[in-house]
Amino acid sequence: MICRIAVIGGTGVYDPHMLDGVGTETVDTPYGAVTVSVGNFKGRNVAFMARHGAGHSVPPHRVNYRANISALKKLGVESVLATAAVGSLKPTMAPGQFVAVDQFIDLTRSRPQTFFEGGDAGVVHTDMTEPYCPRLRELLRRAAGSLGLVLHQGGTYACTEGPRFETPAEIRMIRQAGGDLVGMTGVPEVVLARELAMCYATVAMVTNFAAGISPTRLSHQEVLDVMGRNAANIQRLLMQVIDWLEDGNRVCPCRGA
Repeated sequence: MICRIAVIGGTGVYDPHMLDGVGTETVDTPYGAVTVSVGNFKGRNVAFMARHGAGHSVPPHRVNYRANISALKKLGVESVLATAAVGSLKPTMAPGQFVAVDQFIDLTRSRPQTFFEGGDAGVVHTDMTEPYCPRLRELLRRAAGSLGLVLHQGGTYACTEGPRFETPAEIRMIRQAGGDLVGMTGVPEVVLARELAMCYATVAMVTNFAAGISPTRLSHQEVLDVMGRNAANIQRLLMQVIDWLEDGNRVCPCRGA
């Protein structure tokens, strides 16, 4: 089954039944087998992947990012809409609001970052000047406006290793480096998608203010609670973008990566 569009659901976004006729496919990749949900939306096949597995069973540093992106590529996916729960370092990016991320800072340590590790695969140095697809980000902007949702245009996502939350000292460092948001899953997912010439955009949902900024101690339950209250809005935003996406009309630099 060919799917041109995929949704990667992060924390709190686990349900593929925003789509009709949902079934599952197991895709074999050089990095392991991946089970993907596939459904239909207005006559088009759409893949749905729960980044953390069933029941949020896979921590961020153990996600098999290469297998996930490779599986989507094998299904024929050209455009990926990813969701992410994030902490905010900016008072203007408040809990419950969305951000269309436009840059990232990589603070991870142990994750395979590339499909190209020498040997038969060769060595490839991929340009990341514009990591997130401008075409998808523009569609997100238009969709949020049409639905009356707050979507900040642009924000720098700092990806930490996890699964622990960051210390206030780390948050101060990230803020000084220009970070606006902090999360644990954005990298290497965005890098791998670009290596395979896929359009990729992240819809970040602010669930809390980061450590040292938040007036309370951080908890995973707080993240789940905010995501749960906004699950319907996330679905509305994603489905509007999918409705407007035109297959094959990729007027963006992503396909030339």
